[in-house]
Amino acid sequence: MKKLTTTLAALAVPVLLAGPMALSSSAADHTELMSTLGELNDSGGSGTVWAKVTGNEVWLSMEVSGLLDGAPHAQHIHIGGTNSCPDPMMEGTGADGAIRTTDAVGSYGGVAVSLTTEGGMTGPDHALDVANFPAMGTYTYERTFEVSDEVAAQIAAGDGVVVVHGTDHNGSGAYDGDQESDLDPSLPSEATDPALCGALDVAPMEAPSGGVQTGGGSTQGMEQGGLIAGGALLAAVGAGSLLVRRRAQD
Repeated sequence: MKKLTTTLAALAVPVLLAGPMALSSSAADHTELMSTLGELNDSGGSGTVWAKVTGNEVWLSMEVSGLLDGAPHAQHIHIGGTNSCPDPMMEGTGADGAIRTTDAVGSYGGVAVSLTTEGGMTGPDHALDVANFPAMGTYTYERTFEVSDEVAAQIAAGDGVVVVHGTDHNGSGAYDGDQESDLDPSLPSEATDPALCGALDVAPMEAPSGGVQTGGGSTQGMEQGGLIAGGALLAAVGAGSLLVRRRAQD
């Protein structure tokens, strides 16, 4: 009976040690990023972005304010170029030196993900799906979507740049003007000129807790999960010890 007690005690210690280690490794299996959106083309807008990459799944939450209300704002994650935003003071090819989308491709690269509001239309080929983008000047956007392994790795490495389009250069309250868009000649340039830009960098802090409800954004609760699992392990070992004592008494 003494030998049985010693054997169970030896098995119990590795279980207690392995439990927290396994939980810790699963908690670190993602990358969280954030960005502050700076205005381009004197858009008057501002915004903040949080993102979380887990495997090839990306959760993204964005708060935007100050843009033209009642008009669609195409929004994307760009990858390429120098993975950065252009200088807001750069001279563009638009009216009065406005920055057009293609003027800054050398900075933020091409569209990798279209941040549409619903459906599976999130690839580069839906970059101008104007009916499926926010159409308010102030809005909150949140969505989880799947990307290729390559795009996921690039975003997690900090190579993604979020760009929100749509500016009202002449203050008319609508997208208009004589210049055509450099992306779609059927649209005025105001509809596609960049309004906000921000590079996604690895976050020094956890994203808002709202991300937890959609599968991303924060590790809050992971610690509690570890405590619960640890408690279960302790309870199991305690039950084993109790069983040994009872058998010893028998």
